[in-house]
Amino acid sequence: MIQIKNLYKKFGKNQVLQGVDLDIETGGIFAVLGPNGSGKTTLIKCILGMVIPDSGTININDYPIGKSEEYRRNIDYLPQIANFPSNLSVEELINMIKDLRVIKTAKDKELIEVFKLAPYLKKKLGNLSGGTKQKVNIVLAFMSDSPLLILDEPTSGLDPISLLRLKELINSEKEKGKTILITSHIMSFVEQVTNDIVFILEGKIYFKGSISELKSKTGQEDFEHAIASILQKSYA
Repeated sequence: MIQIKNLYKKFGKNQVLQGVDLDIETGGIFAVLGPNGSGKTTLIKCILGMVIPDSGTININDYPIGKSEEYRRNIDYLPQIANFPSNLSVEELINMIKDLRVIKTAKDKELIEVFKLAPYLKKKLGNLSGGTKQKVNIVLAFMSDSPLLILDEPTSGLDPISLLRLKELINSEKEKGKTILITSHIMSFVEQVTNDIVFILEGKIYFKGSISELKSKTGQEDFEHAIASILQKSYA
């Protein structure tokens, strides 16, 4: 699905990505983890074409992404912070995105029911709570049927019931054979939904594999302590 080779990116004097090599296979849920400033957000934005790397290549399904923007039509993206136009209603925003992306068989009605958004459809986005905006964000990300999903901190602001429904939604998309990349600081959520993790440290891939493999590598019995062990070594 995704092949990244020798990727470098610098912002000013700050070398954010330092020769990243990474293969993500088709199908499954992968968490991209790392401390603040590790380069994970820059890596995600490079895949999306929002940041242009200084060198290196990114191929999606064996196609170099730099040659065309068309590949983006096969990616659904949930940003960490959704800056919605405050003067639009929820319904207007959903319809606008459907038109812009030319989504013919959108699943918005199904998702609106799942996340109980019907009472908010006519409300202006500027008047919604953070948690309700995140539910709208989820509807926009999941309403088409792209083979690749990128979810940046998808649990932000969600109540426990909505979080449970999000987990069920992610797993149902996995069952369809989709590839899902997730960034999250909530380790319990990561452990519950992901197949494998990619841990980025100082712009390099420190680890790629299963959670059980990470526990074995760090000598820790639980996931959170395994992650903490990596961070302690990096700050030592």
